[in-house]
Amino acid sequence: MEFVDFITTPKLDGVILHTPFHEAIDGTLCITGHHLILSTRKENIQELWLLIQCIDAIEKKQPVANTPQSGGTIILKCKDFRLLQLDIPTPYDFHNIYTSIERLSNLDKPELMYPFFYRPMYTILEDGFTLFRPETEFAKLTASDEWRISYVNKNYTVCRSYSSTLVVPKVIDDNTIIAAAGFREGGRFPILSYRHENGAVLLRSSQPLLCNNNKKSAADKKMLDSVLGPCKKGYIIDTRSPGLVSHSKGKGGGTEPDGHYTQWKKIFKNLDKLVKCDGSVLEHFGKLIEACNDTGITTDKWLSRVESSHWLTHVQNILSTACLVAQCLDKDGAPVLVHDSSGLDATLLVTSVAQVILNPDCRTVRGLQALIEREWLQAGYPFQTRHLKFCFSTIKSKNQQPTFLLFLDCIHQLHYQFPYSFEFTTPLLIHIFENSYYSNFGTFIGNNECERKELKLSEKTTSFWSYLNRPDVITTFLNPMYEPNKAAIWPSIAPVSLVLWNELFLRWVIDQKHQRRAMVKIEQLIQNDKDLRSKVIRMRKQLIDLQKELQSQYLDNENLLLDEG
Repeated sequence: MEFVDFITTPKLDGVILHTPFHEAIDGTLCITGHHLILSTRKENIQELWLLIQCIDAIEKKQPVANTPQSGGTIILKCKDFRLLQLDIPTPYDFHNIYTSIERLSNLDKPELMYPFFYRPMYTILEDGFTLFRPETEFAKLTASDEWRISYVNKNYTVCRSYSSTLVVPKVIDDNTIIAAAGFREGGRFPILSYRHENGAVLLRSSQPLLCNNNKKSAADKKMLDSVLGPCKKGYIIDTRSPGLVSHSKGKGGGTEPDGHYTQWKKIFKNLDKLVKCDGSVLEHFGKLIEACNDTGITTDKWLSRVESSHWLTHVQNILSTACLVAQCLDKDGAPVLVHDSSGLDATLLVTSVAQVILNPDCRTVRGLQALIEREWLQAGYPFQTRHLKFCFSTIKSKNQQPTFLLFLDCIHQLHYQFPYSFEFTTPLLIHIFENSYYSNFGTFIGNNECERKELKLSEKTTSFWSYLNRPDVITTFLNPMYEPNKAAIWPSIAPVSLVLWNELFLRWVIDQKHQRRAMVKIEQLIQNDKDLRSKVIRMRKQLIDLQKELQSQYLDNENLLLDEG
């Protein structure tokens, strides 16, 4: 079918648009295959260009006095949390507009999405699809005697969700990799995520397949033991509770048998809600957004609803587990393997946040992009499935989950506690969040590299990174207070230290124009006043010195974390 077959009324005059913080607009509504456009002849009124993919849910309301001449109201609930209202003049047009938008917003074929039709009106300075190749990102590792590049998965037959290019221990041959993949769910064998400056490595995988009889794999054990190094011990962080592990055993999964992995200490962390991917985390997030949009309740009631959503509890649990992983790597110098059942949601969250804590490069613009490429896109996080619908939609499945948004919120928490250690401002995180759910670009389409190659995204679409890295774009997200900090940043994970991401979750509820103006003024002052800039730099250095002291205290006080295992 063509897009025209979904659109009953492509153009309609006399539509009234209600948007947050603006007066109602009377104009002409146009529906295209990918956009809703509302234009008006009034001066100084900005047109609405809404990507239909941004619409998460659509509701219709009939007027109380329903007459043949009265139309109705359409409420558009968007994935960026906007609530837009369209008043349609007549019943006939009301029905046609509603039906057209509903059909277009529920198309789920990737080939019909706007990125395949978008043509940039600017010169592409660099190809984002080739910007973060594994060969380039892990060049320092593969230059050593410890690691090598393997193309054993070039046809995605070993593991469909992994990339075709893998970095593996040099002492491990491809046959061992194939055997180890057969022992892990989905073929997700232990693979390198990060190599710390002290040589300790972070690995990730899925659960072992024990088949109810504690099945063992010599190949899997060989892969793990090959990274132990001089310390001769490692940690396995299983992000599931012992209860969920027992449940997984009943289905053929489980965790590594202690008697077989004698040099690895196992620690269980209860991130079960994320591991199960049963839709409960998205439900919790939906409750948070409902509370944010309810402006008619008392402060106590609002705080109670935010707390009962459990969103910040999820953030706290992720930061706690990531700190544990970072401590094992940094203080003990020991290798760490992180996994849950599938090796996707909880696993990627923990390994990614741990790297932001430890690796200063991940706190730069390019480093953050490389981290998302390496730990999410190339690691097979199923963006297409997870982000098809969001918190407003009534058409949900258990496979839809805001895991990636949790990752961005964890970075926001770190940014809030260490504002001078990040090269970028938090609006960059919001921009990445939006483009992961709806976009002009093809970067987040598909569930893994294999699907992206089948869709020929690099040939038929434009990369989000190509757009973002244009000088006129990326400079708007740079942090004027940034001071490179090579130290690890150890966050406080106490509940009082965590904050609601107002800049994102309340941006259509509370007008934040004054905060934006203040930020622009601060940037101008710093750029124009050399003395002020010098003072700011001195203050940054003092804060970094203080942070190093706190880091030392943190490591001394947090040894109990390892004893929890």
